[in-house]
Amino acid sequence: MQRNITFENMRTHTKDTQDQLTPEHALEILKEGNERFINNIKTHRDLLQQANDTSSGQFPFAAILSCIDSRTSAELIFDQGLGDIFSIRIAGNILNDDILGSMEFACKLAGSKLIVVLGHTKCGAIAGACDNVELGHVTKLLNKVKPAIAIETETKTERNSGNKTFVENVTVNNITLTVQQVKKQSPLLHEMEQSGKIKIIGGLYDLDTGKVTFYE
Repeated sequence: MQRNITFENMRTHTKDTQDQLTPEHALEILKEGNERFINNIKTHRDLLQQANDTSSGQFPFAAILSCIDSRTSAELIFDQGLGDIFSIRIAGNILNDDILGSMEFACKLAGSKLIVVLGHTKCGAIAGACDNVELGHVTKLLNKVKPAIAIETETKTERNSGNKTFVENVTVNNITLTVQQVKKQSPLLHEMEQSGKIKIIGGLYDLDTGKVTFYE
């Protein structure tokens, strides 16, 4: 579906523009930005001007939890500029208390209207968890992916990173479970979503195509 590019994509957000956005509109801005990314149509921005505009305050419309993978920068994937989104990054886009607190800050205190848990294909953290990798502090991090492996019951054999379908299923499970954990572990964010102030959704970024599929 062809979308009209909205003016909010072209300028630095202010308190007024942020207040006027609905969670649905915030999601549309991300979808439009991803379409531009896929089609290699980058919005012209004066980043120095944006740096000046945001020096006294920031009004991001969304908070995105994504992986540390060098190919998954949310600002690039969604063609956004300085001051547009809160970018939270950790291997495997897993959740912990500090990340949850960051989300609460983003929405309750800073006014963001949307939380996206963004996983991606060919994720090394997911593959490592599937292979039961144990390495220093990595072990504890990958253990947070194990519930997504446990609920993948379709695959009976080759439950490892060599099985692409298995890894893809675990990746989607991990996104879904993380979204559920955000809602369950933060009564504050759950109440905000229930009252229509924010949306909390998942998404999957395809490294081959650049496309983000949203799970609304």
